[in-house]
Amino acid sequence: MFSEPILKAAQLLMERCVERNVRLVFAESCTGGLIAAAMTALPGSSRVVDRGFVVYSYESKEQELGIPRSLSEQHGAVSEPIAIAMVEAALKRAAGCAQLGIAVTGVAGPDGTPERPPGLVHIAVHWLGHGSVVHRKYEFPPSNRDGVRAATVLAALELALECLDR
Repeated sequence: MFSEPILKAAQLLMERCVERNVRLVFAESCTGGLIAAAMTALPGSSRVVDRGFVVYSYESKEQELGIPRSLSEQHGAVSEPIAIAMVEAALKRAAGCAQLGIAVTGVAGPDGTPERPPGLVHIAVHWLGHGSVVHRKYEFPPSNRDGVRAATVLAALELALECLDR
């Protein structure tokens, strides 16, 4: 189901989380839960995975994570402020249970706009107590929807590893 690079990154992330006694929370839009699925594809993932939120619509972002619709309307659902708000809200919802949050929002395609073309993705990672939110903007080749989503999963896992290895 997942490529070897994704499973390798997920395994490394799980090992780092176990070493550091860190549990994960996910807030996913364009990946629809694939990051959590990649982690839970591994034996022993229950030691590090706490929970995940799949928040595709404005309404779900507001209802599940408490992100004001006005923020989405002001910046667009695919934006740095929304990715950051998603990771902060997911960590708040998992208070006391998860210490590292991963959030993704993007345009998987095939449709998009000139401002938000297919392949545009924002990823935010926050390790509580270890600095501020790390945000990255990606522009993946809009080859196809599955390709953008797979690239997003790998990039999110790698960014989380980077944050844990600082």
